[in-house]
Amino acid sequence: MSIKVTSSAFENGEFIPAKYTCDGANISPPLSWSGIPEGAKTLALIADDPDAPGRTFVHWVIFNLPVHEKELLEGVTPSRNISEALMGTNDFGHIGYGGPCPPSGTHRYFFKLYALNSAVHLEAGATKDQLLKAMEKHILGQGELMGKYKRKK
Repeated sequence: MSIKVTSSAFENGEFIPAKYTCDGANISPPLSWSGIPEGAKTLALIADDPDAPGRTFVHWVIFNLPVHEKELLEGVTPSRNISEALMGTNDFGHIGYGGPCPPSGTHRYFFKLYALNSAVHLEAGATKDQLLKAMEKHILGQGELMGKYKRKK
């Protein structure tokens, strides 16, 4: 089942405003969603950049978002968290959001939302790989929003 993920800051396939990147305030963009499948107990979000040199670079990991949540407001941080949700460690080495900061060229950033049939039994600070393993066989639906960014050096 497909979940519709949107942002009031940018359209799917369009450029992410600098405010949400390392060139701006480096805060998380507002996200909203609809179409969560029946039976979902929690949501998980992974934001990453498959165009990073050498590997996919992880920018944001959130899990155990309550299904009644329909959005993440701009500027979510580990200290300004959502309900019971926990944040994982990104590839910048810290817990929470790390905005786009491509070393060169235009990169694509995928905000992937997963509906799960159970809570994820991980601690705050878990990695994307740990979350993906914990989500195996529990995904009821997913959706994504893709934004692009190129630094203006």
